[in-house]
Amino acid sequence: MQKTTEADSYYNNLETMSVQELLMNMNKEDQSVPLAVEKAIPQIEKLVDVIVAKMLLGGRLFYMGAGTSGRLGILDASECPPTYGIAQGIVVGLIAGGDTAIRKAVEFAEDDVNQGWTDLQEHQINSNDVVVGIAASGTTPYVIGALDTCNKNNIETGCIVCNSGSPVAGVSKYPVEVVVGPEFVTGSTRMKSGTAQKLVLNMISTSVMIKLGRVKGNKMVDMQLSNHKLVDRGTRMVMKNTGLQDYEVAKALLLKYGSVRKATDSLNK
Repeated sequence: MQKTTEADSYYNNLETMSVQELLMNMNKEDQSVPLAVEKAIPQIEKLVDVIVAKMLLGGRLFYMGAGTSGRLGILDASECPPTYGIAQGIVVGLIAGGDTAIRKAVEFAEDDVNQGWTDLQEHQINSNDVVVGIAASGTTPYVIGALDTCNKNNIETGCIVCNSGSPVAGVSKYPVEVVVGPEFVTGSTRMKSGTAQKLVLNMISTSVMIKLGRVKGNKMVDMQLSNHKLVDRGTRMVMKNTGLQDYEVAKALLLKYGSVRKATDSLNK
């Protein structure tokens, strides 16, 4: 398979460029990423639809990857509880090599074709869940093995890859292929490919949470009140939603009920 993620950069002699030239050329390449994502929207839509359907049945969403791809999945999963008020363990990020690999590369962890399924079994994976493999190259054995076994166990599978016709896409029921082309530094898929994966992950989790009722209007009404900034934001949301004019009264109401939704509903019944 010809991997565009491994193709030579459109730019050469990078070490001879000025800092301004480097920055401008990287920025030029980055501008192509949203356009590549746009082409994949029909694929993303199908994946979101199946995730929503399964989560409405009580299922969970799992992201799986290695290296940068795995870290991006963990990032997206870790932000869902504070942002949308869902319980821990509803959206889960798994990385080849385990938690150590989040900060430090674990050599050859991604090459174990059986470990992905083993990691999923630790979470009692079942047919109500959806597993999304994240792999810029689309060739990561850790991801391929997990998705293949999921298919055999009637578990819905998807992926986010940056090459067309990849093995990971081949074992995914709902593949998302965002082909961003060669990287500025040849093969450095933490760049455009990583940016594309982050954009798609944002789209998936945000769309899913909206469809699960975790957003009202355009506000995060179930967000966790985990710092002063969020308490202040929530207080102002309660004031706007209920017509309360007194900031301290709205804040007390928010803290009493623990969420914008519950505080608002307490006055709007």
